[in-house]
Amino acid sequence: MARIQVSGGRRLSGTVEISGAKNAVLPILMAALLTRRPCRLAGVPYLRDVATTMQLLGQMGVAISVDDRARVSLDAAGLSTDLAPYDLVKTMRASILVLGPLLARHGSARVSLPGGCAIGARPVDLHLKGLAAMGAEINVEGGYIHARAERLHGARVVLDTVTVTGTENILMAATLAAGTTVIENAAQEPEVVDLAECLISMGAQISGHGTNTITVVGRERLEGYDYRVVPDRIETGTFLVAAAMTGGKVRTINTRPNIMDAVLQKLEEAGAELSVGDDSIELDMQGRRPRSVNITTAPYPGFPTDMQAQFTALNAIAEGTGVVRETIFENRFMHVQELQRLGADMRVEGNTVIIRGVERLTGAPLMATDLRASASLLLAGLVAEGETVVDRVYHIDRGYENIEEKFGQLGAAIRRLPVS
Repeated sequence: MARIQVSGGRRLSGTVEISGAKNAVLPILMAALLTRRPCRLAGVPYLRDVATTMQLLGQMGVAISVDDRARVSLDAAGLSTDLAPYDLVKTMRASILVLGPLLARHGSARVSLPGGCAIGARPVDLHLKGLAAMGAEINVEGGYIHARAERLHGARVVLDTVTVTGTENILMAATLAAGTTVIENAAQEPEVVDLAECLISMGAQISGHGTNTITVVGRERLEGYDYRVVPDRIETGTFLVAAAMTGGKVRTINTRPNIMDAVLQKLEEAGAELSVGDDSIELDMQGRRPRSVNITTAPYPGFPTDMQAQFTALNAIAEGTGVVRETIFENRFMHVQELQRLGADMRVEGNTVIIRGVERLTGAPLMATDLRASASLLLAGLVAEGETVVDRVYHIDRGYENIEEKFGQLGAAIRRLPVS
């Protein structure tokens, strides 16, 4: 099993180019199921989850090709099955996003209940309730969702809680439904907005994306897309936190500062000096130790849950005491136990972790438990004395493109160890 070794104590410095956003790429790839016309997506990162998505679509009869410029071409004219099998879906929760487009275009879908990171229950009942409100007949049998509808119809869909993938599934399905669909309490994340913009480029009639109420007027058919995915705000934040933890100076390029307000505010509270351009962010700590910050995760535009683990690692070596509250997922502090192995002073109380910063961490063998936890362990390894080896890094390969190469470009002593 792959491992990454980090030798701590080096101050990061330099420029890093940000990849396309994983959480936007996956639904946009699946949106190709909505049309018989060719689609092309640029800025696609080389990630485990992207490979899984393409394998899943390929098994359904979608023709897929990839060029050497991070562009993926898809053609779903030959869609041959409505089945999303367990062996693929179990590895990636976002696989549930084939449900809406399959049902809308094909009239039926058989999708395994999903897997992914072990960070909480994340039920799909809101997806199913929304599609049922649009006229779908849905049964769950043998671990599979069975959905049928001759043609979905517009409906008022009120989501009980904010759900990104639920919003995306209903949004995609609504583009081919008869009539108007209104999604209330919709997710406002930039990745949802990016999906909506791509659908609009296909001819969909959508308004209100980026707010909590999205309106979709269904069309008989959609065209293909030629689209570039939004940059990854979570990857951007991860590299900026790494710079802050090591006292370094790092510039991220090909990014979107205007969708990162909550993270940038917390970095400034931690003592970072930021210089923001149209598509770049430079962070300079001038060798200083960061200050502790208090964080409460919330749906966008609040502080993203996908940056919680990284700031937990920052607080581990910061001046003072920081309190981190996780309100999105109920099981997202599994990285705390691993950080304690490095000498972090942390205490978990329910959905809160109280962190008293220490001046030094000491390297140790660690085990990654989920995607963002993996990132936090690498960040801690960057500042720990001696060597830190993070095992089960297949988690990190799901969401970060060439992470050891990118950190290496910034001066980190980091390498992927051969599979033993």
